[in-house]
Amino acid sequence: MSGAVAVIEFVLTAHAYNETPSMDPDDLPPAHRAVYWDGGEIERPLTPSVEGAREATGVEQPWETVAELMFTDYDDFNDVLSLTDAEMADEWLLERIRADDLRANPVLARRYEAEFDAIDYEEVRDQARPARADRVWIDTLLEEYFDEEETEEMLDLVDIRAPEEVDIRMEHLVLTEDQEDEINKLVQAIEHRDYLARIGLREIGKLLFVGPPGTGKTSVARALAHELDLPFVEVKLSMITSQYLGETAKNVEKTFEVAKRLSPCILFMDEFDFVAKTRSSDEHAAIKRAVNTLLKSIDEVSLIQDEVLLIGATNHPDQLDAAAWRRFDEIVNFPKPDPSMRSDILRIVTRDMEIDDFDPDALANVTEGLTGSDLRLVLREAVLEALTEDRTTLTQDDLEDAVANFEERDNLKNLDMIEGDHDALVAGGTPGEHDHDHDH
Repeated sequence: MSGAVAVIEFVLTAHAYNETPSMDPDDLPPAHRAVYWDGGEIERPLTPSVEGAREATGVEQPWETVAELMFTDYDDFNDVLSLTDAEMADEWLLERIRADDLRANPVLARRYEAEFDAIDYEEVRDQARPARADRVWIDTLLEEYFDEEETEEMLDLVDIRAPEEVDIRMEHLVLTEDQEDEINKLVQAIEHRDYLARIGLREIGKLLFVGPPGTGKTSVARALAHELDLPFVEVKLSMITSQYLGETAKNVEKTFEVAKRLSPCILFMDEFDFVAKTRSSDEHAAIKRAVNTLLKSIDEVSLIQDEVLLIGATNHPDQLDAAAWRRFDEIVNFPKPDPSMRSDILRIVTRDMEIDDFDPDALANVTEGLTGSDLRLVLREAVLEALTEDRTTLTQDDLEDAVANFEERDNLKNLDMIEGDHDALVAGGTPGEHDHDHDH
């Protein structure tokens, strides 16, 4: 899309939105909407400014880009772009805009629906990212619900991301057939939650992701947030032991309050095995109360009723007791990838790299036991090693050498370097390096 087309689309979108009282912020493209948020609201009439056009379109000189068009005007005193003849602007834009552009703009999809056979306004609106997924909307709700001190404390307990801030996409992940089936069922449940509520099927939407570190549990949960346009609320359960957080049980309750306030959303609870560890240990009574509060809160939250999708994740399913298991209606296994999956992961991760004689199948055959996270580390090392030789094109030998070096380092880390000292540092790595869960 040219700069002039982008600017005229921006101004015409505001014009059409102002003319149609039935439209709401969900009709505006997210990039346009970001310009008009004010105090957590988008008020009418929309006033397209040069600064707003620059922010929404990326065009550095919006007015200069469209100044020669017969139907445009600019009030430099108020910094407002306007149309002197909207009908002429429509004709001009229709000659230049594509159906794909309209699929990202419900306002103009409705305005030009009759001009494009492939455009259906309702479908475009359903597929557009809603206003509740915007960062500014999330921040406004948090400010309304908690005072400044509470909000600051909550952000130490949870990590809240808007869908637009999630940089992982489902198409970047390699999933097993079972994982794809479970995710598809989940998507259908979210889309048909009114029907499920009507028939009384409420015990749904609590998933437990189980598997070794690095197999994609966190990445899939985050990618789902982006795919479904849902705010992502992540909490590491070990954080409830932090003295800085004060009353732990109350903070657990606040976590669920945040999720319900931001609903529909995803509440992702990492390190769920912490629950079992605490229940079976001699931890402080306050921590045990917090865990009991957590289990009770899980029982009381619902995808159908509260519009909160709950996902737990654990690297140690063997440590969970029956009380923890029964909180979830679906268990999703995240095994280490097989050769075919490793080959697919390598193809995805290297899609922007130049590699001579690249053979992902051969590389997959010599990476038995490596996770998706491990494979990314291997490729990172191969790239950095090539850069030391002033090369940006890799070879298959570079990758195979990186695999060998990775396995050697991993083997060293598993040795008792000093008898009785399990915390010894190993050159080239740090303890716990593979304890983080990344995408495949």
